[in-house]
Amino acid sequence: MTREEKAQIIEELSEKFANHAHFYITDAGGFTVAQINNFRRLCFKSGIEYRVYKNTLIRKALERQEGTDYSPLFTTLHGFSGVLFSKESGNLPARVIKEFRLKLEGKPVLKAASINSDLFIGDENLNMLSELKSKNELIGDVIALLQSPAKNVISALQSGKNTVAGLVKALEERGTK
Repeated sequence: MTREEKAQIIEELSEKFANHAHFYITDAGGFTVAQINNFRRLCFKSGIEYRVYKNTLIRKALERQEGTDYSPLFTTLHGFSGVLFSKESGNLPARVIKEFRLKLEGKPVLKAASINSDLFIGDENLNMLSELKSKNELIGDVIALLQSPAKNVISALQSGKNTVAGLVKALEERGTK
């Protein structure tokens, strides 16, 4: 690989890190060609981009990022490293890794992850990362909580024959149960 090709890859990778708020670095070693193709296919179906890069190229691309210190990740850059990029959800790559592990025990191993510039190092964080709620899930939970009191009032009005006296009586009956 020539210097120009390396510089081009570093530039492309640097742009991907800048444009993706969520990325995971995995150990890509020990896969057969069929296994890596199946993993890529699963990632593609989930809307995640997966590529294998040289560790030095990943490091140089991370060093170019402004605003976040990615130096703690540098200790994980050894062996074969694959990077999963996700624009939408920070937990989706972790869920894909866990799903693929059901078919292939222990592979791929999570080296590190960055979720909105928060760094997680080590495979022991995979379960926690897969259980994180996405932004859209959190918004849905907040909306459901906000709608709940209004739904209670509406159902009380409907059960109380749409009168204020009926509403008070229905709420009183609910309170005594």
